[in-house]
Amino acid sequence: MAGYRKLGRTSSQRKALLRNQVTNLLYNGKIVTTEAKAKEIRKMTEHLIALAVKEKDNFETVTVTAKVARKDKDGKRVKEVVDGKKVTVYDEVQKEIKKDSPSRLHARKQMNKVLYSVTEVPTENAGKKKNTKTVDLTDKLFNEIAPKYADRNGGYTRIVKIGQRKGDAAMEVLIELV
Repeated sequence: MAGYRKLGRTSSQRKALLRNQVTNLLYNGKIVTTEAKAKEIRKMTEHLIALAVKEKDNFETVTVTAKVARKDKDGKRVKEVVDGKKVTVYDEVQKEIKKDSPSRLHARKQMNKVLYSVTEVPTENAGKKKNTKTVDLTDKLFNEIAPKYADRNGGYTRIVKIGQRKGDAAMEVLIELV
């Protein structure tokens, strides 16, 4: 018996399909799909959440000095004339950043191997590239999802049967984060 479902696709198609559905499940919280796909998605999602729960507190906070360009009221960089040249004026700013431990960094890279990047578009700018922002799902896993499941030992997803699809009578299910 095989260790996974083939889902009637080649390996590259199957991998892309599962990555896409796992990404959407973690981004939206629930998706509707067929039963066979949901069981495969569940394996991958549970593994990612378990990694995030294990490594959620494995970082240190470091204060760093950074040079940031000074800006005027319009948001443009302030320039100053020095030796006949226009030079941008910089200010030094103290920032606190999270520095991952090696094991958390490895977990982050393992997650990025599975998850696609998500671009969030505001509803008023639908169809436009302006004001879009990318969502870092690994940060969402570490900061939002992992603390929610910190006291659970597995069982992070739920599969609820909806019924048969009209076209091909495939069993449709709702898979959601508990």
